[in-house]
Amino acid sequence: MAENEQINVENTVENATAEGKEVSKSKKSAGFKKADRRERAPKKEASEFDKRVVSVRRVTKVVKGGRTLKFSALVVVGDGKGRVGLGIGKSREVSAAIEKATTIAKKNMKAIPIVDGTIPHETTGKFSATNILLLPAPEGTGVIAGGSARAVIELAGIKNIVTKRHGSSNKINCVKATMSGLLNLKTKEEIARRRGKSVDEI
Repeated sequence: MAENEQINVENTVENATAEGKEVSKSKKSAGFKKADRRERAPKKEASEFDKRVVSVRRVTKVVKGGRTLKFSALVVVGDGKGRVGLGIGKSREVSAAIEKATTIAKKNMKAIPIVDGTIPHETTGKFSATNILLLPAPEGTGVIAGGSARAVIELAGIKNIVTKRHGSSNKINCVKATMSGLLNLKTKEEIARRRGKSVDEI
C-alpha cells in the first residue's frame, strides 16, 4: 500500500510539473504574439493639414444635481496654401475636446485669396465686440499679429501682413473676426467677373 501511494504521489508531481511547463510555454507564446501585435501596429499617416490649439478653457454647467465640468478647445487647421478653418469642441477630457474641435475645423475649411504672399487689399473683420484691421505688406515684413490672429494667418499661408485689433481681446472673438476679415477679401479677377469687365478696365 505504501509503495502504491508513493507511486501515485510521484505521478501527480510529474503531471503537475508537465502542466506547469505547458502553461509557461503557452504564456510565452502569448507574450510573443502580443509583442508581434505591437510591432505590427499601423503607423498614423501624416496629415496634409497643420493644426494649432489656440485655447483650452474649463467650463461648467449648472444642473439640478450640481455642476458638470467640461473642457472647451479652440483649434485652427490649415494647409498653408490658402485654406484654413476653425472649430470649437467640448468634452470631459482635454484630448477628446481637441479631437472634436479638429474634426469640426476640417469640415469648415475656407479658401482665402493670397497674392504674392500677402492679402490682395485692406480689409476689416468684425465679430461681436472685436474689430481687426488687416493690411497688406511688402516682402520681408513678416506676420505682425497677436497670438490668436497669428494662428489663422500663418496656417492660411500668408507670409506678410500687418494687423491691428480694436475692442475685445477674447481669443474666440479674435479668431472669428480674423476669419471674417479674410473671407471678405476679393481678387481683381473676381471683382472684374462680377462687374462684367476685364482686369485692365478696373
